[in-house]
Amino acid sequence: MKKVISLLSVFLFVAGLSEALASNYADSLKTNNNKEEQSMQEVYDFMKKCGHYFIATVDGDQPRVRAFGTVVIFDNRICIQTGRKKNVSRQMKANPKIEICALDLPTGKWLRVAATVVEDDRQEARQFMLDQYPELKSMYSADDGNTQVLALTNVTATFSSFDGDSKEVKF
Repeated sequence: MKKVISLLSVFLFVAGLSEALASNYADSLKTNNNKEEQSMQEVYDFMKKCGHYFIATVDGDQPRVRAFGTVVIFDNRICIQTGRKKNVSRQMKANPKIEICALDLPTGKWLRVAATVVEDDRQEARQFMLDQYPELKSMYSADDGNTQVLALTNVTATFSSFDGDSKEVKF
């Protein structure tokens, strides 16, 4: 009987410890998710405020840079949009690693984003993007086979300024 009580005591102790660890782990995940969501929102807000940004891709051994202006948060990811018929689309398909640079000239601050793009080929993603940028509807439609929505993943974003301040976030 003493052995049963001892085993039961050990079990209850371990179960209580496991519950506490699980609770701490869940709280840690929530905190990390909140930090990542805040970081993502901060990057999105900066890009949206700038209005336009420059995206760099690779074409063989030659870097290519061009201006973009679309950015949304869809399905808890920052997304951009382009056309499949464009060279930039082919370049990102061949090498999905990109960099983005956005400059807020009046404040002297800029943002560099290193990321990997992943296509979100859902009709809902394409429609959401076009609804956020109705001016694109004269060139694209959600079902035209050309509209392409790309989500940014493995993001490292660096906020910098002319006064030397710098901050890095990842999500």
